[in-house]
Amino acid sequence: MNVDYIIVGCGLAGISFCEKLKEQDKTFVVFDDSSQQSSIVAGGLYNPVTLKRFTPVWKSEAQLEVALPVYKKMEDKLGVSLDYKIPVKRRFTSLEEQNNWFAASDKVGLKPFLNTSLFDNANPKINADFKLGEVLQTGRLDTKQLSDSYKGYLLEHNLLVTDSFNHADLVIEDSGVIYKTITAKHIVFAEGFGIKQNPFFKDLPLGGTKGQLLTIHAPDLKLDYVLKSSVFVIPLGDDMYRVGSTYEQKDKTNTITQEARDMLLDKLKTFVDCDFQVVSQVAGVRPTVKDRKPLVGRHQTNQNVYLFNGLGSRGVMIAPFVANQLFDFIEKNVPLDQEIDCSRFF
Repeated sequence: MNVDYIIVGCGLAGISFCEKLKEQDKTFVVFDDSSQQSSIVAGGLYNPVTLKRFTPVWKSEAQLEVALPVYKKMEDKLGVSLDYKIPVKRRFTSLEEQNNWFAASDKVGLKPFLNTSLFDNANPKINADFKLGEVLQTGRLDTKQLSDSYKGYLLEHNLLVTDSFNHADLVIEDSGVIYKTITAKHIVFAEGFGIKQNPFFKDLPLGGTKGQLLTIHAPDLKLDYVLKSSVFVIPLGDDMYRVGSTYEQKDKTNTITQEARDMLLDKLKTFVDCDFQVVSQVAGVRPTVKDRKPLVGRHQTNQNVYLFNGLGSRGVMIAPFVANQLFDFIEKNVPLDQEIDCSRFF
């Protein structure tokens, strides 16, 4: 088989790059053994504001401008609903937080995204004495539906190999790469935290942050927006809500823990006052970088070997934007934004 690209990994990064290749009529094959869980267990929010500190997300306007049309195109192609427009409201715990919100709303990069009108809490099951602030241009992407549907699409078109990728079998030549029976011009590794087993990029400072989320059934909550307090509460429909997330630095497994469950429930009960039942708990390791920017670019010495990684907890927003940059870098020799180029760590 001869293709333009081999892609290793089919999370948000891999899917976004596949879409860019399809758009540009490039041929490819994807390897994914479902060992990485961060994309499918994500909350799926796209939110242009860091609500802990009221700061803008890096290049948020440009990211949304690129990402939302890509997801709409995938909805049409796959015949599924993925993008759910829903407000995000921040619960204030003091007058000081309200004042910080108003101060932030005048900052460059935040003005388009922060509603300067505060909202009274009208939900008797929510404790929010200091009102709520609304973030604009937000929503939720159903990342599990995207992953399942996109992998189904790739399988249907014989573009997905579900075997584990063995890096030792990759042969790198001046004109391209060879992997078993596949010859390609380029290979892009989009393995998420799996990069730690990748001999080409394993020394880059990708730490990995484990996140655990709960799904609860709460018939009396009747929440029609995403509520951000000490944890997020994300409506999923049918009185189901996703609650998260944890940020664990030491544990790098996909194993759920009672400790994380208890912590999330303790935080939830500080501002939600109704009965609910925990339906499920999931865990995954986010690919995070110490400077909170992606790791993208070319290997130091192997000119046909590329990296697309480090999307952290904001992969929904950033993946299509970075996919465009990586494609233009490979095919048109357009320099990457220095803030995301993995060469900053070489």
